[in-house]
Amino acid sequence: MAKRAAVPAGPLGDDFSFVSPVAKYVLFFFNLLFWMISMVMVAVGVYARLLKHAEAAMACLAVDPAILLIVVGVLTFLITFCGCVGSLRENICLLQVFSVCLTVIFLLQLAAGVLGFVFSDKAREKVSEIINGAIVHYRDDLDLQNLIDFGQKEFSCCGGVSYKDWSQNMYFNCTATNPSRERCSVPFSCCLHDADQAVINTMCGHGMQARGYLEASAFIHTNGCIDKLVNWTHSNLFLLGGITLGLALPQLVGIVLARLLINQICDQIKLQLYNQQHRADPWS
Repeated sequence: MAKRAAVPAGPLGDDFSFVSPVAKYVLFFFNLLFWMISMVMVAVGVYARLLKHAEAAMACLAVDPAILLIVVGVLTFLITFCGCVGSLRENICLLQVFSVCLTVIFLLQLAAGVLGFVFSDKAREKVSEIINGAIVHYRDDLDLQNLIDFGQKEFSCCGGVSYKDWSQNMYFNCTATNPSRERCSVPFSCCLHDADQAVINTMCGHGMQARGYLEASAFIHTNGCIDKLVNWTHSNLFLLGGITLGLALPQLVGIVLARLLINQICDQIKLQLYNQQHRADPWS
């Protein structure tokens, strides 16, 4: 029987690695950046929440921008933590979690965009519901109040459908039994302002709900923010598309780098097992 020739320990040396340092450290620093951003988001959200008055501590959590910032920050922190440690330690399990989470988020965003476009009427109803809920809780949360005022000033609008939607708020309600000094009023952000006006009159919306559309339009914006928002969206589709692409691109880069690194780590493990097998049995 002829003697078999010895097979070398492996076609590749022990110093060879399938894992690309470029892919590894690009993914690490990519996640490190968003990891630090997430910590800032959580810190700002917690700080904003702690600054609120004690009586509003549990009010209107569903529309509290601080709570939203904390939730998004914590989720981003956990996902990018998996990406950071997984890439640095070449841990397949953590990289799989990172890749799956990014893929799910990307698909949810894509589905939300498609559904919002296909079911535009339903999306409009949801936006209307959110705006009306924000109007109801306008005085309950300072962050929410500032956000609504900013939106009304930027879009030159007032309320959801019209300025009379502010009657849904207990302070601005127009019923005769309302003891509030702001009865039948609207926020100052609804008012028409002169460019030369140095000091803002915060009482400029007093009693405007009791006036008709034509009379009130001389002092405030009477059109609702829903139509303004829809019109702005239609006029800025390219801008929104660019923003959407800007948000989706980092996610796609993260998914591709994670899958690439996972495949490289798997190839490296196979190489190590192959080398170990041939060292143990050089005749195999």
